[in-house]
Amino acid sequence: MTRPDLRATADAYDAVAVRYAELPRHDLDSVPLDRAVLAAFADHVRAAGPVAEVGCGPGRVTAHLRDLGLDAFGVDLSPVMVDLARAAYPDLRFEVGSLDALDLPDGSLHGVLSWYSVIHVPPADLPACFAEFRRVLVPGGHLLLGFFEAGGGPVAAFDHKVVTAYRWPVDDLAALARDAGFAEVGRVLREPCEGERFPQGRLLARAA
Repeated sequence: MTRPDLRATADAYDAVAVRYAELPRHDLDSVPLDRAVLAAFADHVRAAGPVAEVGCGPGRVTAHLRDLGLDAFGVDLSPVMVDLARAAYPDLRFEVGSLDALDLPDGSLHGVLSWYSVIHVPPADLPACFAEFRRVLVPGGHLLLGFFEAGGGPVAAFDHKVVTAYRWPVDDLAALARDAGFAEVGRVLREPCEGERFPQGRLLARAA
């Protein structure tokens, strides 16, 4: 891990990991649309093979994927988050790793979930992450992104509670995915729920 932004992100999440993991989280329980998107992703990849959640944090969504019948494991930049995920879900696999340099063979995955992890990647570095997602996916594998949508504006940084993050126009993310060798399957935009500041986006794409 040599890029300063990666080190800063890992350090920031290490510092808040225990408190973050202790927060009561019922996000998926209260947002049926998000559950539906994750279920659709699961339907595409369930019978195919392993799935990685990259940027898994304390492992809650990785566990949700397991509950949907997927052979899922998690990867996160923060060693403390990975330790917490392993303690909470000892039956699942969690590893320390970076979005743009996954320690996985080419074509070894049938699905990649990035649920609010690309939000911390500086815009100039995001194409490398999409290229890495494409590298580790088999042809026909699926990528699902969860992100803060820009609400009709350009890419914009904002004061995320942990470390700088970015809001993206869904069209721009779809273009980056297309440039990396993905075909869009579908997109979902929803308005902020209580306690959320921004519109939320989900983008599902298939590796060509």
